[in-house]
Amino acid sequence: MDSRFEWREEYEIGVDVIDQEHRRIFRIVNKLFDFREEEKDSQWTCQEGIKYFKGHAMKHFVDEEAYMASINYEGLEAHRRIHRDFRENILPALEQELERTNYSQEAMDHFLGVCAGWLVGHTLTEDQSIVKEEHMSTWADLLPSEELTAMKKVLVQLVFDMFHLESQVISDTYGGEKFGHGVYYRLVYGGGEDEKKQEIILVFEEKLLVNTVGKVLGLKTNKLDTMLVNAARYTARQYVSRFLEHFPSHTLNQLKEENLLSYEQFKKVFQREKPQVSLLFNTGGAGYFAFILIAPHLLEKGAGTPIEHGNAMDEVEKYLAKRETQEEAAHKPKVLVVDDSMTIREGIRRLLGEDYEVAVAESGVAAIRSITLNPPDLVLLDYEMPIVDGKQTLEMLRSEKAFEDIPVIFLTGRRDTATMIEVMPLKPAGYLLKDSKPDSIKKEIDAFFKTCKK
Repeated sequence: MDSRFEWREEYEIGVDVIDQEHRRIFRIVNKLFDFREEEKDSQWTCQEGIKYFKGHAMKHFVDEEAYMASINYEGLEAHRRIHRDFRENILPALEQELERTNYSQEAMDHFLGVCAGWLVGHTLTEDQSIVKEEHMSTWADLLPSEELTAMKKVLVQLVFDMFHLESQVISDTYGGEKFGHGVYYRLVYGGGEDEKKQEIILVFEEKLLVNTVGKVLGLKTNKLDTMLVNAARYTARQYVSRFLEHFPSHTLNQLKEENLLSYEQFKKVFQREKPQVSLLFNTGGAGYFAFILIAPHLLEKGAGTPIEHGNAMDEVEKYLAKRETQEEAAHKPKVLVVDDSMTIREGIRRLLGEDYEVAVAESGVAAIRSITLNPPDLVLLDYEMPIVDGKQTLEMLRSEKAFEDIPVIFLTGRRDTATMIEVMPLKPAGYLLKDSKPDSIKKEIDAFFKTCKK
């Protein structure tokens, strides 16, 4: 794997003693990347390189904390806790893993991914905050609508601060729709003796992680690997940590658990616990992501295996292996069923589920979200939906260049020639009567895909 962990101008904070040490640490990590590729005396060189990295990192923490104290930086104690966690928890656990595996390639990838992700996230968030003249406000005592507005502002600003990406909220009501190639990352926070926990779930389009964290690491890959996942985990943790700092009312801010979820696991959590906040963001061509905040509650088991220091390497490898297996098996045509009736949606899902990958949406708006994140091969669209009906939904699809060629078959409960003539300019691929026998509906769908293959 060809990797270059490069220093960038945007990492500078304008304090020479800190910037110089940051550059030195980046160079040391790059040397570790090089050592990892060498076979001769690789264990000894890695051991010496890690000692060198550790020594400089510890010296840097001391110097940085001294500088913060000299300017009476109000975030000193919080910053010191972050340094202490890296020094006393993260780094020793990684070193133990390296010793236990005799400095295996997998353990080195884990070490480098975690350290690189932590350094990038820390440099672009906590370290930048030391010198920023205009800090993002700390939001407190806000009404719910005002707090939601504030949250969106903070989340967008943090994305820009960390990756210089312009992002925008495209939905305040992300409904848990599947991302085509998605990463579902769950963080659980608690505080003190309170048994209740707060869940935050981040959903990333795979290409967004490649285009942000992957580029920072200099990884020449267009898909997830262990180093990218580990770097993304620590970058995401710092992203959420910075977010929570701006909202003192969210007192459950100690990380208790983290999981990498499958879509099925994510969907269970999403449906079981009603989110307080569920936002979908677009970053232009870089990719989509979602931010879900679930109200404090007593946790139920079964969301996924917690990732801990002792099992992180194995869990990430298992996660990637499972993703690869699922992607290899996922060659079924994708069908999106859009209908306001749960009976219809679930009936067609069961009818087609064996031969097709079936997604469902309960409204035209939900359908647009689903198509944006995971374009289907065919849409079965209810014509008579309330608020935004089938004709309006199809008009929205045809108005977007990316979606204009997606075939749509209308589901209708009536034989209405006038309605069919009205929508002909929108070029639907056909019509299905809802009261048709299930076998007839299945044959129509099968015939459609057979015709497409010719």
